[in-house]
Amino acid sequence: MTTVFSNADQLLAATGRDLGVTDWIAVTQERVNLFADATGDHQWIHVDPERAREGPFGGCIAHGYLTLALVNLFLPQLIRVDNLSMGVNVGCDRVRFPSAVKVGARIRGRGEILRVEQIGEGARASIQSTVRVSIEIEGSERPGCVVDTISRYTFNSVPERETT
Repeated sequence: MTTVFSNADQLLAATGRDLGVTDWIAVTQERVNLFADATGDHQWIHVDPERAREGPFGGCIAHGYLTLALVNLFLPQLIRVDNLSMGVNVGCDRVRFPSAVKVGARIRGRGEILRVEQIGEGARASIQSTVRVSIEIEGSERPGCVVDTISRYTFNSVPERETT
């Protein structure tokens, strides 16, 4: 279930919050092949099932960067920030690939808000959050990818109340 934040105060109070998990998705050979085509990375451990069967993983594995890219699929399932004038991806910290993701495996995202801070002052202020997303592999103790994503949000201004 997606955790929803509607204003800056809610998000600022969320440091340490567990965002839960997403639905599982299957890592198919078709998805791996499409990623190989998009990036030009056609290494045999990703796209040659017969050769990969004899390789170190016993079959094809997803590209590490494909696993990382799927964070973009999982993140909106974990967290949604409403009432924005703008939201941007600032970057990532500490990307790691603890375990290979085999073709045919099912994976999901698990999220945790590591920190939230205000950037700037007044009308130009924005809120920056760092969310750790772990790509869990069904049946494995080790994740396929762990990344700390950094997002910056500018909320819509709230009109001041008129006094009478």
